[in-house]
Amino acid sequence: MLRAPSLLALLCLMSACASTQDQGYPALVPMESLLSDAPLSPSPASALVARADALRARAAALRAVTVVDERDLSAQ
Repeated sequence: MLRAPSLLALLCLMSACASTQDQGYPALVPMESLLSDAPLSPSPASALVARADALRARAAALRAVTVVDERDLSAQ
């Protein structure tokens, strides 16, 4: 008696997971091109260095000690 509703629910869930729309997945490429030692074009090194520097600056700002004046808290 519980099988029919369970089966119906399972079928509904499975059909909801199926999608006919293009999800924007990356294109398939041959494995040889992925495993080659050829340099990337354009080189992402400068963007990665800039991102790392920005993250280091953000971390330093978060680690900085800030002193709060008690008089400023009383105004809130």
